[in-house]
Amino acid sequence: MPLSAIKPGQYDQLLADKTANFLPRFKDLGAPDPEIFASPVSGFRLRAEFRMWHDDDDLNYVMFRSDDRKTPVAINEFPIACETIQRLMPKLLSALKAEPLLRRKLFQTEFLSTLNGETVVSLIYHRALDDDWQIHAQALADDLNISIIGRSRKQKRVIGKDWVQESLNINGIQYFYRQPEQAFTQPNGMVNQAMITWAASIAQNLSGDLLELYCGIGNFTLPLAKYFDNVLATELSKVATAAAEVNRQDNAITNVEFARLSAEDMTSALNAERPFRRLAHLRQPLETYQLNTLLVDPPRAGLDPATEALAARFQQIIYISCNPETLLANLAQLQKTHRVSRLAFFDQFPYTHHLECGVLLEKI
Repeated sequence: MPLSAIKPGQYDQLLADKTANFLPRFKDLGAPDPEIFASPVSGFRLRAEFRMWHDDDDLNYVMFRSDDRKTPVAINEFPIACETIQRLMPKLLSALKAEPLLRRKLFQTEFLSTLNGETVVSLIYHRALDDDWQIHAQALADDLNISIIGRSRKQKRVIGKDWVQESLNINGIQYFYRQPEQAFTQPNGMVNQAMITWAASIAQNLSGDLLELYCGIGNFTLPLAKYFDNVLATELSKVATAAAEVNRQDNAITNVEFARLSAEDMTSALNAERPFRRLAHLRQPLETYQLNTLLVDPPRAGLDPATEALAARFQQIIYISCNPETLLANLAQLQKTHRVSRLAFFDQFPYTHHLECGVLLEKI
């Protein structure tokens, strides 16, 4: 996203235009009027990454335009980043410029922060990192009160932690999330709270057991668990699944079980096509779950045909999507068995064409 696209004074109109582009196509599928959740107009992004550009003794954060991947654009300010990242960027850059051992062959810098300001910075290098690097990086971490991760080929050095702990308020309850540096997390914390709260407003009227696919670190899983008897949640990423289990324990939630399976494998397991060792730890046999509700938050590719067919069996489907195009394609099939009874647009990525959506589908 070019910085020239960031126009806070035009935010309301930009959001209206973005939602208007997709709304007629949802209406064609029988969707009701959407609930629209806006973002803060600035300071909303909790993740940021920049290439580092070396020019003799100078060093800058840079980005590249989508139509010109060769010409760097220096980033002197980044108003969409949260206040913590904005405050940290010039301090970190100044420190890197001043210490040759930290800046040498530094290729990329990544920031991960939280609504409460806890931050980890990843410094990615095209060279091996030795003990001297560790000593200087430790001093920098202490000075800036952050954690630092140094990465190079087949190497990772951690100073402090390689995760941050986020705290989200959902209907007056605080939920705590360990967010590992390399796991996917929602970049817009305020909109993420709105998404979870919206999903909870649906779940509070449901019963039975919940199956969740693509659960990540338990972003939706944990707040929604209070509304179901049991929750079975799956995620393919090993890092995310491990964090989800830590988060379950930290929030003292006892009716959730996580399994490291892809959506395709979970579909195969539910179809009893073959047993899966990664389900052997479940407290009850898979076939005894009363899985009335399905929650999915898939990647941009949407649901594959087998998972789409699985979804058609459920009484209710809560579908969170980061890609309206693949969501609409899935809905074109699911409307044969379900109707769209709620629709929400979440502006997770202001000033871009990207739009996060939520739908509730109910069995016809």
